[in-house]
Amino acid sequence: MNKNLLGHLCLLGANVIYSINFSVAKDVLGSHIQSSGFILLRAVCAVVLYWLTSLFMRYEKIAKEDRLRLFFCGVFGVAVNQLFFFKGLSLTSPINASIMMVCTPILVVVMGYFAMTEKFSKLRIIGIFIGLAGALFLILNPAQGKQIGSANLGDLLVLLNACSWGLYLIIVKPLMQKYHTITIVKWVFLTGFIIVLPFGYNQLMAVNWHSMPNKIYWEIFFVVFATTYLAYILNTYSLKNLSPAVAGTYIYSQPLLTALFAVMLGKDQIDLVKIIASLMIFSGVYMASRSNSLRKNTKNE
Repeated sequence: MNKNLLGHLCLLGANVIYSINFSVAKDVLGSHIQSSGFILLRAVCAVVLYWLTSLFMRYEKIAKEDRLRLFFCGVFGVAVNQLFFFKGLSLTSPINASIMMVCTPILVVVMGYFAMTEKFSKLRIIGIFIGLAGALFLILNPAQGKQIGSANLGDLLVLLNACSWGLYLIIVKPLMQKYHTITIVKWVFLTGFIIVLPFGYNQLMAVNWHSMPNKIYWEIFFVVFATTYLAYILNTYSLKNLSPAVAGTYIYSQPLLTALFAVMLGKDQIDLVKIIASLMIFSGVYMASRSNSLRKNTKNE
């Protein structure tokens, strides 16, 4: 199979899993496991799964000059990313959270500019402002329901999570050219586990596993295996053949898929604010991506 096609299929599969995860993880959080405890559970299981998987592979030693970069991959790809995401998701709705995650391609472009891997054009700058304006519109607009402030804070935390994930995509890219996917991810999650341990230990120890419904056990299994193990492998492997900007672009499929699953499961509903914010962010992402395509075509000509 063509490597680029395989990369795109990996990204599509990962984003389908992430879209389902918004509703499934929301169901688990709060009444059964607190956010930091849930993150620690994910990290523990991920470390076990990835290190067991690595036993069936050729051992790769991480070069000294790559160890600091790998450490920051664990910080931004697991610890900061997950702490913000799950806390934010516990406060806001699945659809809102998925809309905020669409900002990732724009954030990748902005951070790529400062890392000197991306260039700005007028169209790209306009797209960035429109996309971020859509995110602010969703965050600052009064939410429906009783916990207006909490929902807005949740949206902001998910946006910060998107910033962390975008930075991870940029930092991890050079490592993917040198090492196997499992080698990278096993060290990334081990680092993340060490960082989140003091935040989630008490919450995880407080979980009453005996009173937990069977449905919640299956949902935890989905989050731990599909979202934490399988999706991370698919997403990270795709970066071997595709750029961080392309990987980030796939994320704008999530609101549609998340809305479909959330409405079907009765976890959320679509309203005018979400539609307007989505259109603004989609437009911004398209303009930023279109600007990049035009610049490449011009160079080729």
